[in-house]
Amino acid sequence: MGLSEDVTATLAGAIWGAGQGSDRGGEIDEKRLRAAGIQVLDAKLMRALHLANALIGFPRHLAQHVGGFVLTRGALDETVPIGNAAMAERTFIEWDKDDISVLGLLKVDVLALGMLTALHKAFDLVGKHHGRALTLGTLPREEAAVYDMLCNGDSVGVFQLESRAQATMLPRLKPCSFRDLAIQMAIVRPGPVQGDMVQPYLRRRDGLEAVSCPAPAPEHGPAGELEPILAKTLGVPLFQEQALHIAIVAARFTPTEADGLRRAMAASRRRGLQAYEGMMTQRMTARGYDPGFAKRCFEQIKGFGEYGFPESHATSFALLAYASAWLKRHYPDVFCAALLNAQPLGFHAPAQIVRDAREHGVEVREPDINRSHWDCTLEAAGEGRYAVRLGLRMIDGLSQNAGQALVEARREGLFRTVEELRRRSGLPVDALEKLAAADAFRSLGHDRRQAHVAVRSVPKAKPLPLFEHVGEVVPEPTMSLPDMALAEETVVDSHALGQSLKAHPMELLRPRYAGLGIRTCASLQTAVDGVRASVIGVVLAHQRPENAGGVVFLTLEDETGTASIMFWPSVFEKYRAAVMEGRLVRIEGRVQRLEARPGGRGSSGSAVHLVAVRILDQTPDLKRLTDGQPSPGSGRDRAASLPARKPQGRPARAASRSRGLH
Repeated sequence: MGLSEDVTATLAGAIWGAGQGSDRGGEIDEKRLRAAGIQVLDAKLMRALHLANALIGFPRHLAQHVGGFVLTRGALDETVPIGNAAMAERTFIEWDKDDISVLGLLKVDVLALGMLTALHKAFDLVGKHHGRALTLGTLPREEAAVYDMLCNGDSVGVFQLESRAQATMLPRLKPCSFRDLAIQMAIVRPGPVQGDMVQPYLRRRDGLEAVSCPAPAPEHGPAGELEPILAKTLGVPLFQEQALHIAIVAARFTPTEADGLRRAMAASRRRGLQAYEGMMTQRMTARGYDPGFAKRCFEQIKGFGEYGFPESHATSFALLAYASAWLKRHYPDVFCAALLNAQPLGFHAPAQIVRDAREHGVEVREPDINRSHWDCTLEAAGEGRYAVRLGLRMIDGLSQNAGQALVEARREGLFRTVEELRRRSGLPVDALEKLAAADAFRSLGHDRRQAHVAVRSVPKAKPLPLFEHVGEVVPEPTMSLPDMALAEETVVDSHALGQSLKAHPMELLRPRYAGLGIRTCASLQTAVDGVRASVIGVVLAHQRPENAGGVVFLTLEDETGTASIMFWPSVFEKYRAAVMEGRLVRIEGRVQRLEARPGGRGSSGSAVHLVAVRILDQTPDLKRLTDGQPSPGSGRDRAASLPARKPQGRPARAASRSRGLH
């Protein structure tokens, strides 16, 4: 459309997104354009926006399913055109899933889960380093310590339980059995939420409301006709098939009608679902069911049309949740390494996974050319303990081919100089520069600056074959360089690794805010409900759930932990630019505590949010970290002296991608 890159970047930054929770489907009004500094009278721009808005709702692309197969009576290629996929020995059919459904062909989807990869890698590490053979089928079942950990909201990295909503629900539902985990999987979904089934279930579970099943009028059927369907969930429908069974039993749907309802629920954008609303609610009401219950049941069905779990799905996911929680509880070192080696995966960025491991007492070591493999590994740390050595995969921009070439060349022996590394591995200079930026030459006695100097002295061209095995003819003169300040080390680490094991930026900036009444994120966990509080931290993630009524959640991190910030829609619009663009922000608001369910497992902790009333963008303060400001000690000294972080009280977590300090 002829728009420059800076204009398109500004436009992209002015909206929340084009998916769930987006700004009215991604449209941009003139007010936001003016706030972003864009001339709204530009004809070229307005034409581009008009066409872009017209495209909203169209399919973005025709995607190939990750895996599956189609069955036909005769030869498949006599029924449907077959094409060759880009991957070797892979084929695909040229019709989409809706075409197949209309024709009545049997389609079986094969889905992939990254957590299965992580669990496989974890079991391998447990066998190699801890001498214990484990599989999904041999894990010890129903361990109280695992459920206690989850009830305290300690779920970073745990399959399906690490999101903000799930971590908040854990101390409220307090799962104490595998059955409870399956319910936990199902309850934080659009179906139960839209059907207003969550609070009734929690009240009944807490003994605050009597358990009962809705019933028809006596002349229309037995009072307990729904008990076989709802008894196991305390009279409240939570699973997808329960809603369908209610339509059959309470609304007297025929098999054909029930199948049509199921198809409408599964259809894209819930096409045709509204045709069943009156049919179901009117029939249930005519049979004497409470109209409010009938309406909630259909609202739940509409929610399941967005995303909901059948019981079998929830049970399968509960197994993976328990397995990952068990590993986190008993082998946090293994759990950390396996999650990092299975990236991209889950709700949290690698920096948050590493931080959580350190808070569980795991020592994490930086990448090193003589010690790191491509994947993260475990190294003996004394007394039967292991440290996690970050792999070369953690270095931004370093290709897997380069990392594996380095590891392969190291089989001949450890590297003694940068030039030797270059000669034996054949790595290009740009790969060596990435290693230097990641501070990966410490085993050679080089800090980051010395490593950069050494890399720049290496010839950019590979030596001719005659001189390939000849060392340096004329050694480079040694140079005495000043140590990098800790603040600068922290920023460069963030660029190269997405995190820093040396320090957190707020640890260095904290003295600047002395006397302003700024609390730490960790202290919010013990703050009194309703008290005013202010925190400053690095923004880790934003989230605006589609069913949250426009509420925006933000995850903030400082040197003590993370804090969950909540913005009401009016506050978000008022401070929209700071929320969306700020990397270091100051939040002022009131503490909100969602108390845990009394009794049961775990501590009496609660989920804590800071409900924002004001936000200030403090991002310019990050520049102080690279402006030569004094900081406590050099990066070299500090890196050597940092132990594993001590385990702390575990707040409920919710963060996704690290924003870094870019």
